[in-house]
Amino acid sequence: GTLFAGGVVGPAFNFFPDLLLIILVGNLILGVYAALLGYIAGETGLNTVLMARFSFGSIGSRWVDFILGFTQIGWYAWGSALIADLLNQLAGVPESFNWLIILIVTYAFCGTAYVGYRALDWLSRIAVPAMVVLMLWSLAIATGDVGGWGGLQALEPGEPLAWTAAITVIVGTFVSGGTQATNWSRFAKNGKIAALATLLAFFLGNGFLIFSGAYSALAYGEPDIVKVMAQQGLLLWGLILFLLNMWTTQDNTIYAFSVAGAHAFRTEQRHLLVLGGATFALALSYGGIYESAQFINFLLLLGTFIPPIGGVIMADYWLYRRGQFPSLDTTQPLFNWAGVIAYVGASAIAYYAPGITPINGIASALILYFLVSKVLAPRTSSEELS
Repeated sequence: GTLFAGGVVGPAFNFFPDLLLIILVGNLILGVYAALLGYIAGETGLNTVLMARFSFGSIGSRWVDFILGFTQIGWYAWGSALIADLLNQLAGVPESFNWLIILIVTYAFCGTAYVGYRALDWLSRIAVPAMVVLMLWSLAIATGDVGGWGGLQALEPGEPLAWTAAITVIVGTFVSGGTQATNWSRFAKNGKIAALATLLAFFLGNGFLIFSGAYSALAYGEPDIVKVMAQQGLLLWGLILFLLNMWTTQDNTIYAFSVAGAHAFRTEQRHLLVLGGATFALALSYGGIYESAQFINFLLLLGTFIPPIGGVIMADYWLYRRGQFPSLDTTQPLFNWAGVIAYVGASAIAYYAPGITPINGIASALILYFLVSKVLAPRTSSEELS
């Protein structure tokens, strides 16, 4: 998804300075947002869905589980259908086999997530370096084909896209994953290490993928990186790159869904949720989610409605609780109305207000939570117990 998002943003701008600045700003927002949540995770040992119990309440947090879980399943279903579509176009696989392709990749990609963290880590150690090498190879060819720096600068942008929309799209590519990156950053030795690792991963990692997709699309006028590599005579390598990219994305996606689902249903049967989520995604793929979904609109919605979740959690942790969550064993109210009201208000502001949507959502959530918590003066669990 990230490579394809870059492919959509790239042709809309001049390479320098416009496109580079947009990629820089978008990924910096994403990286800082994820890093702040990562810091809290590293300090508390909690992931986002557990933090949400304090910020939204024991029942209110299930709304967060639903939003994060459903977006992950939507990504997963879209990815499975995308693989079938590309194999139709580039490898000549008949569309009559799409049901089988989708079935195979849907369950194959969830295998590492089913095993757990160690399998995810093992796959990433192999796949990520291979992806970087393949992308650098493709970018080098693209630079030669377009005539170097001068040729790239001479290219005229295609269909225009507003700066704010482009930045929101970039943030939307991984804002759901960034919100749930706490599933891993909570294992860091401390908050500073968690924040630094998360910032580098999202700013550099996601930034490189966005840049690669945008660069190739600008050079060849084609947003699909696999089709670009086919034009470069690298079809086989392009398919390998695509499958590695999708596998390392899909397994983390379904793993994040299983964590959110386990919290929503208060169960430890995460493995069953991995399979259940994959089955639900399979149904969505068969139902035509790839054909009916508008990818850019989907990313815009993610970049609008997910950042306020993180903003509420940050405000609750730093502004209200002064950097100290109570124990998970303490009883929480069904709803933390300060969090619920702040989220709804911040989402509305992010959706309707002009400017950079994710920043509007995060900043509004911080301010609204602080103000509403002062008005409602909700008691923390420790105060209730005392």
